[in-house]
Amino acid sequence: MQGMTTTARTYPAPSAVLELLKPVTWFPPMWAFGCGVVASGVPLAGHWGIAFVGILLAGPLVCATSQAVNDWYDREVDAINEPDRPIPSGRIPGTWGFSIAVAWTGLSLLVAASLGLWVFVAAIVGLALAWAYSAPPLRLKRNGWWGNAACGLCYEGLAWVTGAAVMIGGALPPAPTLILALLYSAGAHGIMTLNDFKSVRGDLQMGIRSLPAMLGPERAARVACWVMAVPQVVVIGLLLAWDRPIQAGIVIAFLIGQIVLMRRFLKAPTERAIWYSGFGVPLYVFGMLASAFAVRGMVP
Repeated sequence: MQGMTTTARTYPAPSAVLELLKPVTWFPPMWAFGCGVVASGVPLAGHWGIAFVGILLAGPLVCATSQAVNDWYDREVDAINEPDRPIPSGRIPGTWGFSIAVAWTGLSLLVAASLGLWVFVAAIVGLALAWAYSAPPLRLKRNGWWGNAACGLCYEGLAWVTGAAVMIGGALPPAPTLILALLYSAGAHGIMTLNDFKSVRGDLQMGIRSLPAMLGPERAARVACWVMAVPQVVVIGLLLAWDRPIQAGIVIAFLIGQIVLMRRFLKAPTERAIWYSGFGVPLYVFGMLASAFAVRGMVP
């Protein structure tokens, strides 16, 4: 009786592709897009279709592209930190990971082009940052300062601007919306740092200078907390200056909640980074939504 042989997979299973695109990561840019929709002041009635397409652009397209690009260029470090990921495990074989990243980039640009000039511009910048973050020669993620700044801008600021631009016909949103998007992008730098505590060992081996790898977990945690908190203080000041005291009070309450949780996080940052992501970051994004309501339809 002849022994049975197995044939290596030459194409990825749909489940592996979905895992590569990491749906769990789509929520932050989709939420930021929603904040932009709110800030635009345009009612959803009569605009549900274009808003839905915009949400698809922010999450399942642009954000998913960034995940595919990152996994392709991180396949060696993932073999150390997360060997069960689709590419190092062989469930996405050959160069399929790269091909999916390129295809999703093209699809994202096609959809963005249909939504107006500034939506298309935001998509180009976001996709360029996604590739620059992971791909050589820039590979911004090798430095925690630059890499997290790129992620924060892509995940929060550009998605917020896209949401507002989609609702106003692809035009450039007004200054208050742009300012808030920039501030919350800056704060998101600290949120991105939270993701780096789990992979310090592999980052050190592969020469990736994440903030926890460069500064040590304790110092990196303090930096992350300050970076998350300071932009929110600026937002509070702006909301008060714009005569939005109720929304400013809401953001203050959410910030106080974050500070309470930060104190616990700082006592054991490596062990509690994921915990803080689950309990502290939602307070940050709820503050984003309150700020979006504050500037709803506001022009300078």
